[in-house]
Amino acid sequence: MDSLFQNKYRISSSRLQWHEYDGGAYFVTICTDKKIHYFGEITNSEMKMTAIGQYTHDNLGSITSHYPYADVPLFVVMPNHIHAIIFIDNDITDSAPNTNQYCSRDAINRVSTPRGGITAEKNPMLRNCLGAVVRGMKARISHYAHENGIAFAWQPRFYDHIIRNYHEINRIAEYVTNNVARWDLDELYG
Repeated sequence: MDSLFQNKYRISSSRLQWHEYDGGAYFVTICTDKKIHYFGEITNSEMKMTAIGQYTHDNLGSITSHYPYADVPLFVVMPNHIHAIIFIDNDITDSAPNTNQYCSRDAINRVSTPRGGITAEKNPMLRNCLGAVVRGMKARISHYAHENGIAFAWQPRFYDHIIRNYHEINRIAEYVTNNVARWDLDELYG
């Protein structure tokens, strides 16, 4: 019985197994569910944002206030996705006021467990990393939509590319900067 569901519902990570994602520069693309145009529309090479599009824009601009170890120097909100360059510096510690270093509530079993549950410090939900930033941002935007009665859903997961040098970051920055103007050529257009 113990092996009945073993590995049946486990989805393997799309992240590189040899990289910790707790430092470096990343190009990230996050899409809406079914590529629905929740964030707005582009007309005459200008993005006209909806309320949730504007909230997403503002949220991306204030990532560092939520995650001191993260910086988003460049991003664009498109009708059905966002692109962002995200820098993660794990040498900067997160000083969240409600963090209890020893215990947290286990929502499933309703008991106190060591911080991070059975995985303790290896729990990816507690690490200062790219996944925590994206997960938190997606959660805030979903919460905003729910609280304001806005139909909205994210596509599961996200795409990331580790930026390895100045040539790559310059090429990606140009792509992000010109994304609205090239909307009709975008692979996510539709």
